[in-house]
Amino acid sequence: MGRHCGYLALVAALATEADYVFIPEWPPEANWPEMLCNKLKQERELGQRLNIILVAEGAIDRNNSPITAELVKKPVCQVVVDNLKQDTRVTVLGHVQRGGSPSAFDRILGCRMGAEAVLALFEATATSEACVVSLDGNQAVRVPLMECVQMTKSVAQHMDNQEWKQAVAARGRSFERNLLTYKNLTQLKPPPEDITHDKYVVAVMHIGAPCCGMNAAVRSIVRNCLRGSHTVLAIHGGVEGLVQDHIKPLGWTEVAGWVGEGGAFLGTKRTLAGDYLPQIAARFGQHKIQGLIIIGGFEAYHSALQMAEARAQHPELQIPICVVPATISNNVPGTHFSLGADTALNEITEICDRIRQSAQGTKNRVFVVETMGGYCGYLATLAGLAGGADAAYIYEENFGVKNFIRDVEHMKAKMTEGVQRGLILRNENANEHYTTDFIYKLYSEEGKSFFTTRMNILGHMQQGGRPSPFDRNFGTKMAAKAADWLLGQVQKAPAGKCMDPQSAVLLGLISKSYQFTPLEELRSQTDFKCRYPKQQWWLHLRHLLQALGTPVNFLMKEGVKPSISDFERPILESVDELGNKF
Repeated sequence: MGRHCGYLALVAALATEADYVFIPEWPPEANWPEMLCNKLKQERELGQRLNIILVAEGAIDRNNSPITAELVKKPVCQVVVDNLKQDTRVTVLGHVQRGGSPSAFDRILGCRMGAEAVLALFEATATSEACVVSLDGNQAVRVPLMECVQMTKSVAQHMDNQEWKQAVAARGRSFERNLLTYKNLTQLKPPPEDITHDKYVVAVMHIGAPCCGMNAAVRSIVRNCLRGSHTVLAIHGGVEGLVQDHIKPLGWTEVAGWVGEGGAFLGTKRTLAGDYLPQIAARFGQHKIQGLIIIGGFEAYHSALQMAEARAQHPELQIPICVVPATISNNVPGTHFSLGADTALNEITEICDRIRQSAQGTKNRVFVVETMGGYCGYLATLAGLAGGADAAYIYEENFGVKNFIRDVEHMKAKMTEGVQRGLILRNENANEHYTTDFIYKLYSEEGKSFFTTRMNILGHMQQGGRPSPFDRNFGTKMAAKAADWLLGQVQKAPAGKCMDPQSAVLLGLISKSYQFTPLEELRSQTDFKCRYPKQQWWLHLRHLLQALGTPVNFLMKEGVKPSISDFERPILESVDELGNKF
């Protein structure tokens, strides 16, 4: 689907490693049947037994003639069926693409954009221009309505004039990057070796706990580096694997099919680099490694910082280092989002949906659910917003007996008004005394005349099985940027002479843009005891969670005069506090 926009087909092609994609903004060359069939034949010769071709609803050729799935099937059948004796099927997805239960990302996005829309109305004047609430990076913004209409019309105009590059650019930066990334990474083999520039040896490794999206990131790094005829060494087993010399090069075809796979094929451990710096330096020198990309969580960031600080003692560590944050806890400084967190949120939200559904035939039940995240309350807060939780207890926000009393009374009021189920979330390290078991027993005792209580500790199932489409594409694009940055840095400074703090960085998505932040700069922004950033962007969403979880009838029982300001105030306070809008 998508009518005249190829976004769905393009992003799905990235997330599924589709062999070919047809979109209206970038029509194929005139000889596309021949090119498509040649690619399929080569893939079959390489042993690939399954091919996926995606066709956008509004796909056209360079003459603006429609390209349909049946039209694509005809030449494919002639080659695949007649010559290779393989079958071909056409599947029209239709309205099943509209989905069933929304993902955690869509639920949270709806809450944030709805709040921003309300604020836009409150702030509107007689001369205010109509606007569209949009998401730019990680920031909700208001774009003038007519500006959006003009941009949409410009795409159609460029397509009518066969100005394909301008049509792609008019769709936005993200669409343009997606198309470029897809074209670079879906070739059958790397381009012919370029003898006009130097060849470098770069390494990639994981440090920390495994999470979804790591494999997609490795695939992207390998193929982006091999496109420039560079060598990519895969370090297996984290720091311990590096010390034990579990290092081998990765080829183009070896990473095929990695995008949709969960876990970490290279293996990973939480061991920090600080205790093994001499051995690490020796391995770098042995393999002549000129640049390093580390994919992982807080341990990856901490290890990279230790390596950067040891450069003076170990010349082999004087190489560019880039960290790609990947952890379900989302507790790495220098980024708003970490790879794997979206999949984890989806898992938690889906599990909470199932838990609540289990009480479909039971009246008045409250569920107390414990999430992971260490001392970081990101998962509990965002899952609470996505799952409609009544409360979410986290380490970053103090709570005590008064909070419990108020929340229990709130739950009683809900049950009295006919709402049969409640949801309470607690981050695993929220408080050493107010444990999940304590909260469960408290709610069981205080609410026994109004509801029953059940406790669930989700555990490692929160890591998820297969990565979400967001994590697949996020990992692919983040890794591509990291690879480009690393190769540029290696070209500037030869190995053994790289001491600039700007050459050891963490790549993150902050507000509206991707940024490479020096690790030395991030040190002052980090709470190493609790292992999270001192400033966390998502904390202002706590006000939104509280506003959406407190019903008007409960405010009335508490003697509070109900008005829209009761819900507006915490939102506006959080906006003023952070200096930006949702």
